[in-house]
Amino acid sequence: MAENKISPASGAEERRESPRVPMRFLVRRAGSEAGFEAYEGDLSLGGCALRGGSLEGGAQVELRLLLPSAPDELRVNGEVLQVTRGEPGVAVRVRFVNLSVEEELAIARHLDDLELTRPQR
Repeated sequence: MAENKISPASGAEERRESPRVPMRFLVRRAGSEAGFEAYEGDLSLGGCALRGGSLEGGAQVELRLLLPSAPDELRVNGEVLQVTRGEPGVAVRVRFVNLSVEEELAIARHLDDLELTRPQR
């Protein structure tokens, strides 16, 4: 029987296996004194997808999010990887950068908690 081996090119597929959960984010450009804008989107372990907005690819951003299992609001930094404009509207992919171990664990814990409570298919 042939074994399925994961090739280096399949890294993107592995990341997609990370659960994505709906989340509300507050976002602004990094270093800006402007207020944060609210975005709806999806949270995953390595970043998030945001709907709408006027961010450009390569932009550095600050994000705030509230996880039910975390005692305080998380404040993380990100980089806009891709902006797609299409029929459902603007979609923005953001990769988290320089996460502390505590921040990464808080996100992972939240995703795991939701995955455990989700009905099995």
